[in-house]
Amino acid sequence: MQNLLGGLLMIAIAVIAVVQGSALSIGSLRHIGPGMVPMTLAAFLGLIGVVLILSWWRGRERVGTGRWPLRGPVFILGAAVVFGLTVRPLGLSVAGPLLVVIAAFASAETRWKEIIIFSVCMMLFCLGLFRYALTLPIPVAPWLIGY
Repeated sequence: MQNLLGGLLMIAIAVIAVVQGSALSIGSLRHIGPGMVPMTLAAFLGLIGVVLILSWWRGRERVGTGRWPLRGPVFILGAAVVFGLTVRPLGLSVAGPLLVVIAAFASAETRWKEIIIFSVCMMLFCLGLFRYALTLPIPVAPWLIGY
């Protein structure tokens, strides 16, 4: 049942993306238009949805009715919301590791030493990429250094 609902959700999101991106020019492979990437991603998302529905159809006799775990989706979505709310006032130096730590609660098999090291490495990578390589105006630590 999860595959059926997941597949239907992916197809619905793909249809919404196609409708929203239909005003954009696709262009050609030589001259890619602004609608090429959204339409391509929508097509792949719809294809994945079809594959999920087919996998449900072929294995529906064997699938039991179990409880759906909410821990993963709640903590992943919560981490994204917390990141969005904290990136401007606290900066990427705090919001980035906070995102990784909150998302780590989604799994019961979390190893906290690895999570802390990974969060610091990801924060440094994101700072180097977005702030310095791409020169995007992302606040680093406004509470500490003013930008």
